[in-house]
Amino acid sequence: MEKTNGKEAFALTTVETGIQNPGLELTEEGINPEGSKRAEEQGHSLKGGLEPPTRLRRTLQPFTRARSFCKTHAGLFKKILLSLLCLAYAAYFLAACILDFHRALALFVLTCLVLLVLVHRFLKRLFGEKLTRCLKPLENSRLKFWMKWVLAGVSLIGLILWLALDTAQRPEQLISFAGICMFIIILFACSKHHSAVSWRAVLWGLGLQFVFGILVIRTDPGFNAFQWLGEQVQIFLSYTVAGSSFVFGDVLVKDVFAFQALPIILFFGCVMSILYYLGLVQWVVQKIAWFLQITMGTTATETLAVAGNIFVGMTEAPLLIRPYLADMTLSEIHAVMTGGFATISGTVLGAFISFGIDASSLISASVMAAPSALALSKLVYPEVEESKFKNKEGVKLPRGKEKNVLEAASNGATDAVGLASNVAANLIAFLAVLAFINAALSWLGEMVDIQGLTFQVICSYVLRPMVFMMGVEWADCPMVAEMVGMKFFTNEFVAYQQLSQYKNKRLSGVEEWIEGKKQWISVRAEIITTFSLCGFANLSSIGITLGGLTSMVPHRKSDLSKVVVSALFTGACVSLISACVAGILYVPRGAETDCVSFLNMSFTNRTYETYVCCRELFQSASLNGTYNPPSFSGPWEDKEFSAIALYNCCDLYTSAVCV
Repeated sequence: MEKTNGKEAFALTTVETGIQNPGLELTEEGINPEGSKRAEEQGHSLKGGLEPPTRLRRTLQPFTRARSFCKTHAGLFKKILLSLLCLAYAAYFLAACILDFHRALALFVLTCLVLLVLVHRFLKRLFGEKLTRCLKPLENSRLKFWMKWVLAGVSLIGLILWLALDTAQRPEQLISFAGICMFIIILFACSKHHSAVSWRAVLWGLGLQFVFGILVIRTDPGFNAFQWLGEQVQIFLSYTVAGSSFVFGDVLVKDVFAFQALPIILFFGCVMSILYYLGLVQWVVQKIAWFLQITMGTTATETLAVAGNIFVGMTEAPLLIRPYLADMTLSEIHAVMTGGFATISGTVLGAFISFGIDASSLISASVMAAPSALALSKLVYPEVEESKFKNKEGVKLPRGKEKNVLEAASNGATDAVGLASNVAANLIAFLAVLAFINAALSWLGEMVDIQGLTFQVICSYVLRPMVFMMGVEWADCPMVAEMVGMKFFTNEFVAYQQLSQYKNKRLSGVEEWIEGKKQWISVRAEIITTFSLCGFANLSSIGITLGGLTSMVPHRKSDLSKVVVSALFTGACVSLISACVAGILYVPRGAETDCVSFLNMSFTNRTYETYVCCRELFQSASLNGTYNPPSFSGPWEDKEFSAIALYNCCDLYTSAVCV
């Protein structure tokens, strides 16, 4: 071996042992003592082999390799975990459906909806471009022209045949159809530009409203689906009691209106904020807006705002298109305002359901109003300017700005406090003003010997012909006209609360007429009234709409003021036309009560079924003198219990045969 000097030998030893110490200084004589001292001060040792940093790296090396392996195969691990979760959910889903399918119906519906969305995304990614290329020949102008007229002709013939066949059994439905024609003629007469009306938008909007009404009201699957949806919403809203009872106590929650209805607004506002943060609200709104846009030919911004009004209020929906409001035409702004006046927000919907109003009717009325609002807005204020938003791609909606779900929930509940306090303040103010107006009118009426003159009485006379054209029976027209007038001149909350009182009287078995005054309205009238009141079209909403939109685009205040009254009138007509559609399509559902079997059982409480059956028994009974028992006809003849049932009915209701 060759001889090496000290510096080379030390360097070799350093390489062999893996010592890396910048504190050592090498000289020709060997190690510099000062460098060695500094090395000892830094904690390094020249003896003992491997130094601590190197040992630490060797110890952590397996973990580093594992982390690198996980990063490299992260996609594979994600797929495996997702597959395991899907298998676990499939097993849970099958077990739930096998054990009790009725109990698992909600889970089944939600699962089907998620699968439908996933399949739609997959098919769109796989065949979207091919389908677009296949549909390109349909863009030929001549082919498009003929298809349009063929579709219009088939629709017209189908409508005529349907009306002829369907109304043959129920001629009163033709009155509701005449009501639709009446409102359309009135709106066309009030149109800003008669020659510029887009009849495509008008007919498509009314057609979509009518088709959706048939689906919800007439078909068994649609009716049952919305009934089930309404029941689930009621169950969901009932969870509000857990929070409100803890804060206010059980007594207040059960007996006081403010502690029953207003907490629901807070709860629903919190839930809507969470759904908006997750992007579910935006996704549904964009799909509805896309469908309305391609069928009706409306622009992206106005369609998106009107579709958003199904879920949010008339001041929140314009926030979806806030960056575009400055460049929108007057016709588009009119459509945005009309959509706000014609619908109700999701939070207020929950409050109305808590009143006892039929949930399925409220939900379907709010959805049906969207295409009708666009249609009637384009009839009253057609587009005569060049819009900047004619692209078919639509407008993208961002997610919420909150950092997490908890922040979204907190913000939603906090924002709903303002809405709840606004509702309470309006109810207090409007009911007080209404009481004062009624007192003043009553005082003025007594001066000329007119007793009982009130605002409701005036509305019942002035609006009675219009309500009759909606399909309401003449006997129910005064009460329905009162509620429609209260909704337009005061507030929809006041009107719906009045409707709930009439409904509660009917369900509790109160007599229909007491001292010549009708106490409640029929089920058909209740449904028609529910549709006619479903909207924010009242005089107080003008200030709310102008205030909200002016804060977003202050420089367009004059434009907003120019169209707001027309939009209010149009939005009110949207609700009335929806009521006419309900009048055309409504048919009694459910099996009629078997009164013979019902009254054969002992009954002591008043219910709607009790009242109906007792009325039927009274009509079949006839007196045979003062001391002879009454005789019966029809199904009550030769029934031993008929006399006992008549005696029980006479304890609850008054009739000539009860003498």
